[in-house]
Amino acid sequence: MNVTRIAGIVLIVAGVAGLLWGSFSYNQDTTAAKLGPLQLTVKEQKTVDIPKWLSLGAIALGAIVLVLGARKP
Repeated sequence: MNVTRIAGIVLIVAGVAGLLWGSFSYNQDTTAAKLGPLQLTVKEQKTVDIPKWLSLGAIALGAIVLVLGARKP
């Protein structure tokens, strides 16, 4: 299996995952106040939405890479 086929498969899997989940969340620690040796931190949960067009584009690009990678010049 060559690199182009692996890249195509990875793009397709990433696109399908983006369609299935649609978003992901992560926690971010921020310092709210610092008074001498005391420090107040706040955990903030952030959500990132994955656009549908980006997921569909990744699937289409992965399919194109697979088809062009299967050709032998």
